[in-house]
Amino acid sequence: MGNDSQSIQSGREVATLAGGCFWCLETVYDQIRGVECVESGYIGGGIDNPTYEAVCGGHTGHAEAVKVTFDPRVISYRELLEIFFVIHDPTTLNRQGNDMGTQYRSAIFYHTPAQRQTAEEVIKTFNTEKVYSAPIVTQIVPATQWYEAEAYHQEYFVRNPLQGYCQFVVGPKVAKFRKQFAARLKT
Repeated sequence: MGNDSQSIQSGREVATLAGGCFWCLETVYDQIRGVECVESGYIGGGIDNPTYEAVCGGHTGHAEAVKVTFDPRVISYRELLEIFFVIHDPTTLNRQGNDMGTQYRSAIFYHTPAQRQTAEEVIKTFNTEKVYSAPIVTQIVPATQWYEAEAYHQEYFVRNPLQGYCQFVVGPKVAKFRKQFAARLKT
């Protein structure tokens, strides 16, 4: 986690989130004011240097995730989590739509005790307010070794907007996000 410490020292923080396909999460977080960098990758598994194929096979234990570097003076960690809970379904275990398996689980990989506490508070609020008809099953676990996904996964939606999955899954999620969080968009 050397890069995370460096980011925090420079006044930046890192949020690591898993909520289904990382293409969706990356595309949304790239558009948020205060977010400086979003990287797709793998976290939470048991082997070193996993490949996309191995992770998709569901045998590495890794989740598809994004590492979001942000300026907390512009957007808070809490606000990033509130967006996270709106752009995916946190009530389904190991599944987002047709994507099934532990690699698509909903998880918050916290980097500090404060991030853990904030995640617990946000989930409690969403459950208390019954934002969803079912309880949130998002895991809150310590961040472990991060592995950047292959280069072709970075900025995937931007480079492949006509690809089928992008048109029918990523695009609608991004449109919903843009409408609901218009005030948070980069100009």
